[in-house]
Amino acid sequence: MGSLRTYGDGCSSAHALDLVGERWALLIVRDLLFGPKRFTDLQAGLVHGSPNVLTQRLRELEEGGVVRRRRLPPPASANVYELTEWGAELEPILMALQRWGAHSPSLPRGVPVGCDAAMLALKNTLDPVAARGVWMRAEVRFATDTFQIAVDDGTIHIARGPADHADLIIETDPQTLEELAFTGLTVDAAERAGTVRLLRGDRSQAERLLGLFPAPVDSPS
Repeated sequence: MGSLRTYGDGCSSAHALDLVGERWALLIVRDLLFGPKRFTDLQAGLVHGSPNVLTQRLRELEEGGVVRRRRLPPPASANVYELTEWGAELEPILMALQRWGAHSPSLPRGVPVGCDAAMLALKNTLDPVAARGVWMRAEVRFATDTFQIAVDDGTIHIARGPADHADLIIETDPQTLEELAFTGLTVDAAERAGTVRLLRGDRSQAERLLGLFPAPVDSPS
């Protein structure tokens, strides 16, 4: 961990900030919560992070035991980054940060959100009471990524990749997904605007799924 800057403070919270407190570090962790990514995919999701800075942060996160690099078997034969088991324990911390930031009086409006941020917002706002008695498998396709959502009687699981035996397949963009879930935009209106396509399932299923996420006071992203 020689390349990491340190606060020189023996408190474990200071040590945690030594590991993930540098700019872009926690956003890299956020974008790996739902599954591995190649460097180019991380760069595409963190558009304002320069390749050199992202490379440095990934190296530091590897040295700190938060992230590991793995080689995919053929035919992919590509390197991906993924969270270690210990690194994955940052999920509730990132979810709490997202909820806290949603109530900021200076939260920027109209700034695009990424795919992983939008999916984390869904996971963060599920109403377990509304989801009780709901079993649904959905797939959300963005231009650059695909996610699977499993709602099982009050719980939710989200992961990167296509869903097996999906009841519902939605093609959209992250901003529209958040508007559907949190601002009252209807599936019918989004379809007419061309920002949503239902590739499997119908509007009632889509509205039922999106109705499980009550609108927060402010957008959770």
